Amino acid sequence: MIELPAAVLAMADRGPDWARWVETLPEWTQSQLREWELRVDGAPTHGATSLVLPVLTPRHQPAMLKLGFPDDESEHEHLALRRWAGNGAVRMLSAQPHRRALLLERLHSRDLTTVSDVEACAAVCELYRRIHVPALPQLRTLTTWLELRNAELVALPRNSPVPRRLVEQALTLSRDLMSESIGGAVLLHTDLHYENVLAAPPGAAEPWLVIDPKPLSGDRHFEIAPMLWNRWGELAGDVRDGVRRRFYTLVDTAPFDEDRARAWVILRMVHNAVWELSRAARPDPAWLTVCVAVAKAVQE
Repeated sequence: MIELPAAVLAMADRGPDWARWVETLPEWTQSQLREWELRVDGAPTHGATSLVLPVLTPRHQPAMLKLGFPDDESEHEHLALRRWAGNGAVRMLSAQPHRRALLLERLHSRDLTTVSDVEACAAVCELYRRIHVPALPQLRTLTTWLELRNAELVALPRNSPVPRRLVEQALTLSRDLMSESIGGAVLLHTDLHYENVLAAPPGAAEPWLVIDPKPLSGDRHFEIAPMLWNRWGELAGDVRDGVRRRFYTLVDTAPFDEDRARAWVILRMVHNAVWELSRAARPDPAWLTVCVAVAKAVQE
C-alpha cells in the first residue's frame, strides 16, 4: 500500500467528506495502478486537493497519477486538459473523470517561484495566449459563478472586516461587467499562479506549462488576480508598488484592457474575503488583509 504524505492525511480534518476520501485513497490508488498497469516510480506528493504519484506507464514513459477530491472546481479539469492537448498545458495521457483520476505527462518540479515575479508574469502572459481558446459548452460560466458569489456579498453584515466601500464597489463593478461584453468567452484556468506553472520536460517546444486548472467559461481578464496575491511574502514593505508592478506587467504584456482587468481583480479579492468570512470555520485575518490590500493597491 502507498504511504500517504502527512499533508494528505491532514486533509481529513477538513470535514467528513474529506475524511472519507482520505480513508479510501490507499486502496483506490492500488486499484488505479492495476487498472492502468502503472508502476510506482517515486514518493507520493500532493496538490491542494489531490494525491499525486510518480509512475511509469507500460511503455516506461514517466508520468504522474493524480487522484483528486471530488469538488466542483475540478470537475471539468479533464475537459480543459483535453482541449489544450499539451499546448501551453501539461498533456493528459488518460482520464477517468467520474473517479477524478488523471494520468498526466511528468513535468520538471521547477515552477515559476524560481524566477522573479516580473519574469514570471511575462511567462504567464505567453501562456494566456495559448490557453485562452474558445470556451467549451460543458463548462460552468463566469456569469453563473458571479451571480452565486454576489448573493453572498449582498448578505454580508455591514460590520464585517471588509470595508463597506469595497463591498459597494464590487457590487457596482459586477453589474457593469455582466452588462458589458468584450470579445468572446474563453476557456479560463482560474487558478493560474506561480506554483501552477512547471518547467516543461527536455526537448519540449515551450519552456513552461500550466497544471491544475479549475476551468470556467468567461472573460479572460478574470485570470490576473492569483498572480497578484501569491508570493505575498516577497512584497513585505512594498505591497502597493509590488502589486502594481505585477499588475501592469500583466496588463501591458498580455495585453489586457486595464480598466476591465482592474475591475476583475477588485471583484475577485472582495469575493475571496467574503468566502473566507462565510465558509471558513475560523477566518484567517492575514488572508483578509491580503484581499483588501490587493483590491486597494490596483486602484489609483
